[in-house]
Amino acid sequence: MKKALITGANKGIGFETARQLLNAGYFVYIACRDAAKGAEAAAQLGNTNIAVIPLDVTNMDSIIEAREQIGRTTSQLDVLINNAGIRGQLPQTPSTAPQAFIREVFETNFFGVINVTQVFMDLLKAAEQPRIVNVTSGLASLTLHSDPAWVYYPVKSAAYGPSKTALNAYTLALAYELRDTPFKVNAVDPGYTATDFNNHSGTGSVENAAALLARFAMLEADGPTGKYFSNDRNGEESPW
Repeated sequence: MKKALITGANKGIGFETARQLLNAGYFVYIACRDAAKGAEAAAQLGNTNIAVIPLDVTNMDSIIEAREQIGRTTSQLDVLINNAGIRGQLPQTPSTAPQAFIREVFETNFFGVINVTQVFMDLLKAAEQPRIVNVTSGLASLTLHSDPAWVYYPVKSAAYGPSKTALNAYTLALAYELRDTPFKVNAVDPGYTATDFNNHSGTGSVENAAALLARFAMLEADGPTGKYFSNDRNGEESPW
């Protein structure tokens, strides 16, 4: 049975992705900062192939403990979905946003992903066809941000968008490093989805968003790597 770790999986898109991978026959490690909320999520999913893993992506001790906990039950990890993320405090006006606010967002959305990926790399390398899905945003695209005709052109930020742009760059570099291995590493934008993250103002469904993440978590051996895909483009490639 293949095994997947999803960060921030107790609600929203992460929760629904866990459901879809469970339905596809995966064992899923639900990682979240609050173990009680993780237990509630696991109970809602009602599947025995679940383990709740307390994990704060901004705390290295927590990440290492999570690795040790998972390592006691398996010698390999087939899928890592770096889903945990924060929007950060608003407003995020570039000329006035406090650096503390910006750093907080980057700690979760960028450095947290790097830390989790590096700590779990040994378990991923032990899998036959490891997959890494870094959950990004359409707001990460510099190409689109420079196009006045883009629907989200006015949505500029000092923290959230740039943190995802940096994540895209890391994804590209990691995929290149692992290019001659069975790894598939991609940045995937679930689109503007109605969740707690945006006070349910999004227009997309969690089911559709999760389906895109699950698709790249289960890529075949001839699937793409080092690419950026978006639900805003019907799951096709997005410009960097």
